[in-house]
Amino acid sequence: MRTLTDTWTMAKRSLRHTTRSMDTIITVVLTPIALMLLFVYVFGGALGPQTSVGYVDFLTPGVVVMTVISGIAYAAFRLSMDMQKGIISRFRTMPVRPSSVLSGQAMSSTVSNLLSCVLVLVVAFIIGFRPVASLAAWSLFAAFLVLFILATTWLAMFFGLIAKTVEGAGAFSYILILLIFISPSFVPTASMAPWLRSFAENQPLTPIVETIRSLLIEGTPGSRIWEALAWATGILVVSYTLALVAYRRSEPIPAPQ
Repeated sequence: MRTLTDTWTMAKRSLRHTTRSMDTIITVVLTPIALMLLFVYVFGGALGPQTSVGYVDFLTPGVVVMTVISGIAYAAFRLSMDMQKGIISRFRTMPVRPSSVLSGQAMSSTVSNLLSCVLVLVVAFIIGFRPVASLAAWSLFAAFLVLFILATTWLAMFFGLIAKTVEGAGAFSYILILLIFISPSFVPTASMAPWLRSFAENQPLTPIVETIRSLLIEGTPGSRIWEALAWATGILVVSYTLALVAYRRSEPIPAPQ
């Protein structure tokens, strides 16, 4: 019970930092929305004919994934800042469960990213997004989204723990953003050059984007659901383990008596 209480306390602390930072709100929420509007209204006329559904329907799942990537980059930044300023070391001297420091960050990241995704979906509905998902499909989408957020959050926290500088903590997210662009998030992979198409069709974010699109647009998990679940679960397990190891190694060595 105390672990849950400490975790929630840490989560509330992180959420307060998020809501009070205008830079974070712009990066996490407004940038994906602006990108979605840009692609729909500026590039949609050229890219739309390449898709089998309305372009806003095709685009929205990819923007949801990008929203998560933008959000978890802040988790890495926040954790690295706490490490650099010695706040984590101070927590270790307080009657706080050690596991709550990381789990609280994971909880706050999940909550804030879910809210950001909801806002993105609301804007998508306003500009014409019309999914046909049933209640069961929406429920499966929500559960899969939480799994994906947790997996990428723990990945972000691992990089936040090992980063030498605060600025470098969120740099790993650029790799994930690049993978989003080299995926069927904005255009079908069939429109890509053959050498790039092979990579795009087999990289981790592609089955994740396609599963989300299938759940929302077709109301079914699609043919790549198990591949998407395997990637998300694998990233979660590996990142969780690496983050715990990195956190334990960051503990100060007791001075000899």
